[in-house]
Amino acid sequence: MKIKITYILLVFISSLTLAFGQENSTVFNSANEAYNQGNYQEAITQYKSILDSGEYSAEIYYNLANAYYKTNVIGPSVYYFEKALQLSPNDEDILNNLAFARNMTIDAIEPLPKTQLSKFVGSITGKFSYNQWAWIAIILGFVCVISFLLYQFAYQSLKKRIYFLISFIALICMLGTVVVAYQQYGKAKKDRPAIIFATETTVKAEPNLRSDVVFTLHEGTKVQVLDTVADWKKIRLIDGKIGWIIAEDVNEL
Repeated sequence: MKIKITYILLVFISSLTLAFGQENSTVFNSANEAYNQGNYQEAITQYKSILDSGEYSAEIYYNLANAYYKTNVIGPSVYYFEKALQLSPNDEDILNNLAFARNMTIDAIEPLPKTQLSKFVGSITGKFSYNQWAWIAIILGFVCVISFLLYQFAYQSLKKRIYFLISFIALICMLGTVVVAYQQYGKAKKDRPAIIFATETTVKAEPNLRSDVVFTLHEGTKVQVLDTVADWKKIRLIDGKIGWIIAEDVNEL
């Protein structure tokens, strides 16, 4: 697995912040050197020290994930690859190495089957974030208004029909994108992905140690957090199973 040797580029406001950034850049380069020399534990310590200082980037998460992968610690490896992917969702190196890390996990969980229609709708609505859909709706709104004004002031009947048609289509599309943006926003607010960090953990039917064990999970498995009660988190798997897990056994992304 290759490591990204990308320098941390920061814009600083004061000389104190500049010195702080330079120190982190030095630590980053030192961590890369430790990684290349096979001293993965030292690299992990140094990468995490940068994160502890409040600085982060896709490169730091990616390199830290690789270092954990090299030490066969799968939970944190998957976790930091996922963190890197959040900042750089189209990076092929991250996607490929995340796939390697996921192959090391024990739990083989199949997602719930989807209909062809739901797959088709999901492939369209999932292309953009809710912010991007909102901007598309705004642009379509401008097109609708401008076309309607042109329709009002046009003299030729053919042009009036064309402008009216464009305005009508833009209006329909705008309403559709507003609905999609709202749905995507709702999904984003509910989206609480997390990674199992414990080597093995039992999932309970209720948030207490006395309740029945529903199933068992192992490190590196990705779950959705639905709720939190005291020291317990309610989780759901991609196959629809739901249960309660001790909060310290799972880290939210």
